[in-house]
Amino acid sequence: MLHDPIIDMSLNASGVRDTARSLHICPNTVLRELKKKEAVLEAVNTTLLRTLHPAEVAWDVERAGEAEAEMDEMWSFVGRKRNPRWLWHAIDHHTGKVLAYVFGRRKDDVFLQLKALLEPFGLTRYYTDHWGAYTRHLDPDAHCPGKRNTQKIERKHLTLRTRIKRLARKTICFSKTTQMHDIVLGLFVNRYAFGRAV
Repeated sequence: MLHDPIIDMSLNASGVRDTARSLHICPNTVLRELKKKEAVLEAVNTTLLRTLHPAEVAWDVERAGEAEAEMDEMWSFVGRKRNPRWLWHAIDHHTGKVLAYVFGRRKDDVFLQLKALLEPFGLTRYYTDHWGAYTRHLDPDAHCPGKRNTQKIERKHLTLRTRIKRLARKTICFSKTTQMHDIVLGLFVNRYAFGRAV
């Protein structure tokens, strides 16, 4: 089937035209196959969520009650740099597993969407940078701002920028539509972070 190499190439630094040229197909075919995947993408790591014990939300017995997350936002753009698109996501502080993600502007309402997605995980501590949305909407007793405890999530940003061409800061490859931007990044997170066969 043709859709497997299209998805694979899109998640490994190939743009739409690169993929079309390599597979000898029309760029519209590439776009069409990517858009078909939009309906199956999940914003929460439901696979991990299903493994958590309902009475005691923790990743393992030694860390019972210590559900900690690193949260950060990563900049990219759609069409032109004046149209930024931010990926907000959270990972488990101990294992580095991605818990949830959302896309939007760098605004409080987008952070609140992420916070709502994280509620079922029963998080007790959040590690973030000093961006105002975090300090405004997280309990000060559970919030630890600073770069010291956000190294895992910063490393994830580097992986994303390396693997997905449209996220590199200096590139001629970029998303022309918000839909395609969100689909490609969503596919990457769903496949490689959530372990889903998409």
